[in-house]
Parts: sequence; C-alpha cells; structure tokens
Amino acid sequence: MSKTIALLVTLDTKDQEAAYLIEQIEAKGHRALLLDIGIVGKPGIEASVSREQIIELGGGNFEDLLQNPTREEVGPYVLNGCLKVLHPKIANDDIHAVLGLGGTQGTSTCCNIMQKLPYGLPKIMVSTMASGDTSGFVGIKDITMMFSVSDILKLNPFTRKILANAAAAACGMAEVKTAFVVEKGEKPLIGMSNLGVLTNGAMKAIEYIEEKGYEVIVFHAVGSGGQAMEQMMKEGIIGAVFDYAMGEIADDVWSVLRAGGPERLTVAGKLGIPQVLCPGGAEHLGVLVQPNVVPEEFASHDYVFHSPVVFVPRLNKKEIVQVAESICKRLSHTTGNAVFMIPRGGVGRYSKVGSVLYDKESDDAFFDYLEKNLNSAIKLIDCKEYVEDEAFVKRAVDELIDLIEK
Repeated sequence: MSKTIALLVTLDTKDQEAAYLIEQIEAKGHRALLLDIGIVGKPGIEASVSREQIIELGGGNFEDLLQNPTREEVGPYVLNGCLKVLHPKIANDDIHAVLGLGGTQGTSTCCNIMQKLPYGLPKIMVSTMASGDTSGFVGIKDITMMFSVSDILKLNPFTRKILANAAAAACGMAEVKTAFVVEKGEKPLIGMSNLGVLTNGAMKAIEYIEEKGYEVIVFHAVGSGGQAMEQMMKEGIIGAVFDYAMGEIADDVWSVLRAGGPERLTVAGKLGIPQVLCPGGAEHLGVLVQPNVVPEEFASHDYVFHSPVVFVPRLNKKEIVQVAESICKRLSHTTGNAVFMIPRGGVGRYSKVGSVLYDKESDDAFFDYLEKNLNSAIKLIDCKEYVEDEAFVKRAVDELIDLIEK
C-alpha cells in the first residue's frame, strides 16, 4: 500500500533537493506531501502546502511578517501552522513518516515540529548539524538524525546519494507494519527508570512485573530518559511507574551530566497515577570530564570512573541532604497513590556495603532526612536490604501492583 512522506523544506534555498526527494519517494511507489517552511525568498517549486498557508494556519499574517522577518517572530507561526497540517493527517493515518532538511536554522525549525509529533511516527532529520551534540534538536522524541556531511545547497553527485538514502530510509520506515499502540484496559503499561548501577535489580523487576501480567518500558535515567518517561505519562501511554533511579535528581541539583530538569519526579503525582519510588543512584553524580581527569572541586571526594569520561564522585553528608531536600520538594504536591522505598543496604552498586563508594554516615543522613520530611501522603517503607536485592525489588513491585489493583 502506498504511504505518504511529509517533507519539511525551505523551498527558496532547497528546491532542487525537495524535487529530488519527491522523485525518489515516488520511484518507490509512495507519495510526498511537501510543506514549505521558508519565509523569505521565492519558492523554486510549488509546495503541497505553501508558506502562506502555513503562516495563516499558525495564526500569523504573511505579508506583515515579510516586512521585517526574524526567526524569533516567524518560528511560532511556522511551528503551529505545520502542526495544524500534520496532526489531523497523522491521526487519520494519512501521513506515515516525516523527513526534514536543514542547516542550523532549518534543523531547529524541523526538529521543533518533530518534537511535537507522536512517538513511533518515523521522523528523519537530514542536517549539517548531526555530527555534533544533537540533544537540543532531538530532545526526548524518537528523531533520527542523519549527517549530510556537505552543506545542503543544491544537488551534486554526493548530495544525490545522501538524499536518496534519506528518502529510502523514510519510505522503509513508513512501510513498517509494527505499530506503537497501547491498548487501554485494566492493566496499564508500566514505566520504569534505571541506571547501570541498578541493572541487575531492574532485570528482576521486569521479570516480576511480567509474571503479574503487565508490560514495562524501561528508561535510562540520564536526563532525557526520565523526561521521556514522564512525557509518556502526560500522553497517557504510561499508566503506572516504578521510579527506581533518582540519579537525575542529584545531577539536577549540581547541573551536571544526568540532570533531569525541574519537572522531574513531579508528573506522576500531578496526574495521580500509581507510583513506587526508590532513590537508586542518588548518592553520586555523573560528571563529564576529559578522559580519566579528576575535577579539582571533587578531588577530596571518594570517587570512581564509570567510564574514562564519566567521573562519579560520592556525595558527602551535607551534599546528599541537598538531594533529599530536592526529592521532598518535588514530591510535596503528591496527594497519595504513592510508595517510597528506602534501601538501607545501599542505593547503588558503587555504594553498597563493602563497595568503593560506601559511606554509612552519608547514607544515614540521606535516609533520615527523607523519613522526617517526605510528604506524609506518600507511604514510606524502610527496608534493610540493598536496592538490587531480590526481596527489595519484589516488595517494590508488589507495592506497585497493589496500588494499581486496589
């Protein structure tokens, strides 16, 4: 069956590329829906949806914007206009993939649009920016970044090959029959956060959850992972959560590698969905460094290198109380339907009894603060076990299932 690929292109500068993409897509038996996301300059080919239509749909006046166009002023109209076109067509199964082209500005525009599209819909961004840090473009959505290598400025033998590959990728993804569908029923999809220092426990948790007849999505809690988990809660994809890892909170307090942002740990409580919480990995930081270099500010701390470029300092008594304060503040609005598990035997592989980052004084200060200050609407369970112990993990899963099925 023929599929439709939506193309996001500025047609004043990338008309040849857009025409070539359409040719490649149609040669594979599919269709292209071309959206002109430009504003200045004359389009080189006709769009399926013109820039004027997009601006109007987005709530702007095209002629007024042309008087003194700036990215800051035009951007919201292009974003909203494209979404007005795309969202209904995606909902009606009339668009099956989205492909964008761009340099710095074009990549920002296209990816801002793609970040507002549903999970599972193929999103491919051919960009001159794709060889660097793409986190600002990808955000927490499943966007595939494809490095153009050369500038995207008219056709040549090399850009034809890159664009042909991109068109083939979009068509191939559109043809995939596996759908991302979450059936609404008695058993919600469970989200779970995890870190490498908790993986053995996470594997046990998955096994127990599946034995109970539920499915689980696991998120790597390195900032984007926790944020994606909570976005899926907002979208109704995830209906219960085992928040096993809280390293994102520790890193957010210090604004380092795994920072989860100010909203992290707040969403489940606001939505009232069942949640079991555990401060896994909250006793250390993840700091990006030059290979095997110890940062001066952490030289006095116990530490380990998670990898040559990820430095892991153990938080001392004073510092870890700041993490506990942040956890309590983020959970202050929770009105119930929540359980907080304290693992006295250690919150991660590096800091369990006998391990390199074990610090009983720091652990006790952390747990004591949580016991005294955690929102009273949250059920607190103080356990003697280590966070990956089978008894601890099974208890946590049982508590979550009880919340779901009560």
